[in-house]
Amino acid sequence: MANDDDSKALDRAYQPSPGLGVAVSDPVQNPGLPPHRERMTDKDPKAEKRAVRTVYTLFYLSLAGSIWAVAAYMLFPIEDGSLVAIRYNNLFIGLGIALALLSLGLGAIHWSKALMSDKEFVEHRHPTRGKDSTREAAVQAFADANEESGFGRRTMIRNSLFAAVVASIIPGVALFRGLAPHSTPEDPTAGDPVVLLKQTMWAEGQRLVRDPDGTPIRAADVTLGSAFHVIPEDLSELSHADGYLEEKAKAVVLMMRLRPEQLIEAEDRKDWSYDGIVAYSKVCTHVGCPVALYEQQTHHLLCPCHQSQFDVTDHAKVIFGPAARPLPQLPITVDEEGYLVARSDFTEPVGPSFWERY
Repeated sequence: MANDDDSKALDRAYQPSPGLGVAVSDPVQNPGLPPHRERMTDKDPKAEKRAVRTVYTLFYLSLAGSIWAVAAYMLFPIEDGSLVAIRYNNLFIGLGIALALLSLGLGAIHWSKALMSDKEFVEHRHPTRGKDSTREAAVQAFADANEESGFGRRTMIRNSLFAAVVASIIPGVALFRGLAPHSTPEDPTAGDPVVLLKQTMWAEGQRLVRDPDGTPIRAADVTLGSAFHVIPEDLSELSHADGYLEEKAKAVVLMMRLRPEQLIEAEDRKDWSYDGIVAYSKVCTHVGCPVALYEQQTHHLLCPCHQSQFDVTDHAKVIFGPAARPLPQLPITVDEEGYLVARSDFTEPVGPSFWERY
């Protein structure tokens, strides 16, 4: 009641400023509302029934379009990568989704224009905080809207609407399957993300070359405090169609040179470095951003995305930030010509720590 009294007092006390308003002798008259025109569905019960059938038919047509989009995804696969397969896949899935959304929209519009309550009314402005009676009237307005729209009693329309809306989401969910790798009889592990991230192009004897020009790196060329962005030598032989970007994203490495006495090395890793030269995966173990910032004085690596920091002197352990584990280390040595080469592949999966949980 206190709020109600305050609202009434506000109505009595508030007087809008006339500002620059000027009183005129012949003000514009309020023309009022035009005469109400009844629709055919208001006058003819048969027209109303036809409109009801049209609405739920459109909703069921939307449902059929969603089902067809999912079916087209399976009937017209794109695994072979051919242009014709991709064209048919996009065409028929697109037609199904377009039919689903168009029919859903047309059904909702036709329902509102032909069957919902058709009344003209004027809504007057009021203070921001409504009176209790106004708030109760708002609740009643929802009940009236339900009654006037027929949402609660027109079961065919309501059920078909629910089915169409739920089905319209399914094609989008089904299309996410296309983002994952696909296993084949020739390559049964192609769809296994653990296998894909556990194996990179690094192998014993693979030369370390500069990214992106592919120049081999001699150990003598790596000076103290320097950092090199490194990729496998064989990567340059791959085309984009053969997965160049995917392989580079897994195998990219950052290599630095420190004084050998500055390195803290476990017994089983003493031969993973060469004369103070160490190489670590450039892919952050938090969410996979490139760890590309090297601080020479502290020997810290920084991920610019979420500020994870890794200590190069101590197996690239995490010293700050959300990363959950150290950067994987690439074992390296030199060949007979003095070029830096890998001793093996990474011994653990690269990238975010999720991929260790298998």
